Amino acid sequence: MRLPLATLEVFNAIVNEGSLSAAALALGIKRSTVSHQLKTLETQIGAALFVRTTRSISLTEAGRALAQSSGPAFEQLANGFENARTAGQSTRGTLKLAIPEFVYHLLISEPLLSFQESYPEIEIELRLADAWSDILKEGLHAGFRLGGVIAQDMVAVGLTEPMTAAVVASPSYLEKHGTPTHPLALLEHNCLHYRFPSSGQLAPWVFSGPDGPYPVEVHGNLIANSLPVSIEQAIHGLGISYTFREFSATALESGELVEILSDHAASMPRVHIYFPQEYRALVPLRLFIQHLKQAIAKRG
Repeated sequence: MRLPLATLEVFNAIVNEGSLSAAALALGIKRSTVSHQLKTLETQIGAALFVRTTRSISLTEAGRALAQSSGPAFEQLANGFENARTAGQSTRGTLKLAIPEFVYHLLISEPLLSFQESYPEIEIELRLADAWSDILKEGLHAGFRLGGVIAQDMVAVGLTEPMTAAVVASPSYLEKHGTPTHPLALLEHNCLHYRFPSSGQLAPWVFSGPDGPYPVEVHGNLIANSLPVSIEQAIHGLGISYTFREFSATALESGELVEILSDHAASMPRVHIYFPQEYRALVPLRLFIQHLKQAIAKRG
């Protein structure tokens, strides 16, 4: 026999509250409704569940049997409703993110430490991927990408200003091989390629000209699918690297790398974090975005 959930809820409220009136108050319904639901339940079961007098109410044998069986189930159900209601509404839980490697090194690695110190009960799972991620299909909460073009059911939040491409090389490389003064002069140099791990395509070297952006098909004897590795190769004098100015800022400031062809640098999109509209109120995600924005603003 399948009993209606509403009538079982009324029964358990009477058991817990000790009277029909108290049960009605706890459930926010009329006492007559409680009485009607109870009669319906007793009719379906075919036995009285309570012994009612003018001064008290107590369980019958059938009532005790039902209470023993349904009580734990209702407690579990109530816990389930409460867990669902509060999921993502506290400073604890799990946050799963799809992040391109360069975004991790550029924006995430340092703020992540202070974020975890502030919110130790939020578990962060990072999935490094350079491709556009179907975060819903992959069970993720948010992803990062260049540009703000996303699906209609997603929200994009800008984290950076538009970035700038940069061609960099070590002083030792330039001293040995000369400094290119035009993008086409790169054809005479060893250029360090980056290969996208997901698509397998080589990243283009794009420059800004009077007629708009244009690519230069450079060549070199080293290819890596990691931008940090490409920067490291350039620092060691193995060739010229094409990267983001913001990504190579530390090496440029220290003098390990020198930027060349800056007059031809192409503009790059902003970095955005995107997520489903339903996750707008997800507290761990909201706190993480807020923390990132504050860290990026401090860095300038």
